[in-house]
Amino acid sequence: MPRFLPLRSLLLLLLFCTTALQAQPTDTRGLMPVPSQVAWGQGRYLVKPGFTWQVTTLAPAATPSVAADSAITEAVNRFLLPALSAAPPSADALRKARLTSQVPAANLMIQYGQASPRVSLGDNESYSLRVTPMGVALNAPTHIGVLRGLATLRQLVAHEKKSFWFPEVDITDSPRFPWRGLLLDAARHFMPLPVIKRNLDGMWATKLNVLHWHLSDDQGFRVESRALPRLHTMGSEGQFYTQAQVREVLAYAARRGIRVIPEFDMPGHTTAWLPGYPELASNDSTYGVSPRWGVLNIAIDPTKETTYQLMDQLLAEMTALFPDPYFHIGGDENDGRQWKRNPRIAQYMRDNKMVTDKGQVDKHALQTYFNRRIAQMLTKYNKKMVGWDEILGPGLPTDAVIQSWRGRKGLYEAAKEGHPTLLSNGYYIDLNFSAATHYAVDPLPQDAPLSAEQKKLVLGGEATMWAEFVDSVIVDSRIWPRAAAVAERLWSSSTVTSVPDMYRRLAIVSQELDALGLQHKKAPEKLLAQLAQGQAVAPLRTLASVLEPVKEYKRHFQGFKYTTQTPLNRLVDAALPESDAAREFGVAVDALLARRSTLTAPLTTAADTRTALATLRATLLRWQANDALVQPVLNANPTLTEYAPLSSQLKGLATLSLERLAQLEKKQAPTAAWQAAALKQLDAAKAPAGQAELAIVPAVRRLVEAK
Repeated sequence: MPRFLPLRSLLLLLLFCTTALQAQPTDTRGLMPVPSQVAWGQGRYLVKPGFTWQVTTLAPAATPSVAADSAITEAVNRFLLPALSAAPPSADALRKARLTSQVPAANLMIQYGQASPRVSLGDNESYSLRVTPMGVALNAPTHIGVLRGLATLRQLVAHEKKSFWFPEVDITDSPRFPWRGLLLDAARHFMPLPVIKRNLDGMWATKLNVLHWHLSDDQGFRVESRALPRLHTMGSEGQFYTQAQVREVLAYAARRGIRVIPEFDMPGHTTAWLPGYPELASNDSTYGVSPRWGVLNIAIDPTKETTYQLMDQLLAEMTALFPDPYFHIGGDENDGRQWKRNPRIAQYMRDNKMVTDKGQVDKHALQTYFNRRIAQMLTKYNKKMVGWDEILGPGLPTDAVIQSWRGRKGLYEAAKEGHPTLLSNGYYIDLNFSAATHYAVDPLPQDAPLSAEQKKLVLGGEATMWAEFVDSVIVDSRIWPRAAAVAERLWSSSTVTSVPDMYRRLAIVSQELDALGLQHKKAPEKLLAQLAQGQAVAPLRTLASVLEPVKEYKRHFQGFKYTTQTPLNRLVDAALPESDAAREFGVAVDALLARRSTLTAPLTTAADTRTALATLRATLLRWQANDALVQPVLNANPTLTEYAPLSSQLKGLATLSLERLAQLEKKQAPTAAWQAAALKQLDAAKAPAGQAELAIVPAVRRLVEAK
């Protein structure tokens, strides 16, 4: 391929050198994550029929670039061209243009310096992107950078009526952290290949670059093992990935510039290993794959050499199957009770001086011994260990990565001991917290008690989607679009912190993800239609729009017994983790109250305030009237009747808010009796039903308590 670099490309690449000297962009448009540097022009490039593109590389002719070229081709044809209305030339014509033209001759010119032979930690993901009225140029040192630039270019597509265009812009961009992951739990609820693939597409679009694939837990061992076949035949209930399917996912991810890190959790969370290989157990009980959720405190026996012989067989096979240099061993949530209760294991700990200062057996010391043995095996197979923060202990290789889920303390301790670290604490998107909550969490805040060298060990972080309460149908709606907020925190500068702007762009990204095939919008809507059973869906949709699932893991403790066989098809499963309607209502309430504090005259004297009042009143009247419309739907379906109290509470809170608006309009203070009754009503409205809660309660409380 051609080895020349046009002058324009040289100038664009030089912009990387000045990135740190320029101010952060303030005009973010629909870009997410926000690039390092953005300079908007006044013009645009209009996309016309026959839009063409061309790719060239600076790599020596002997350097293989077939895989890189194929990845770029797929990204353009699969993601970019369908976003444009102009019909592209056929694939054959595009291929001919790319391979035969020796000079820039296309509407979109792509050029990269070298192909990355394998997607790896530390790949140069930087790129520069220029759009002028004459065309588009994308330049990057590696083909991985091209893939990141194409994700940005797709977000630039704009249209008016039947015209599609790109705005004039110069962008230089690179990530803040090299490890930006999404954990997908396929052990608790199995996730078929289409689910994995479409979420990889979403990761590409938001510049996440690590799929952390959680493949074993108490509820399932999900990968075909030819060395130890009873692991998947007896530990998966028939739901597992063949090794051919694993390779298919690996190739699919690589073409999107995404690494795949497998996790086989050990020594705890291993109940599903024991039906096939009971000799691994720490007691004489007989186990089946667990249908229960929660921390079962069942662990394999780390004192027997036969355990390590089996582990070595498994790791030899799985490290060969997964090519990434990093391999996750879990290591979390083992309280050691089985070890302490087994006289033989307890004596082993005493014999090997695994005791505390008080002379009691020390389960952490035994697990550290286990971790060191596993680390030796991984080193033998040219892998670096990754584990949750419980694995931190003496004797681990310094290149073992510590992933902190329990708090920053573990992250800081690991970095101070010389270990690379990842942050997941604060990014547990399965807990149903808001995008703003996750957005506020920074792996390296300004006050991090680390030296400059220790800070370099913080590789980034991962959003985690544990699957107790998600299945393959609703999982997208639990990940997206909130994971895009985490993606921005890990890619963009720490100075990009505007929450209102984040939400504005998140809505745009949500539409783009929907167009890519993610089911975060479609799946909840289909579930609502099923629940309505032929009746009008709109009233049920209105109720669901202001509900959120209870936070954290409270669904385990609210009178409904969940198992692996429990269908996730109730209204709580159709409700989104974060209610946009409730958030927007809260923003409107806060804006009104802020304006009120600056006015001396009644609220209705200002035109814009009258408009805000009218909008709020219209929303509240709709919520108030919805109860009469939705109660027949709720009563007709036994799985919906438990949500009737929430509908009644919504009506009551809407009525209460309308009364308070009327008081504010007249600048009347509420009576003590009215406010006391209102607060009592709000306290009652906080009570969940059907593991869901009304998300508007905090905003209504602010409205009621405003003085």
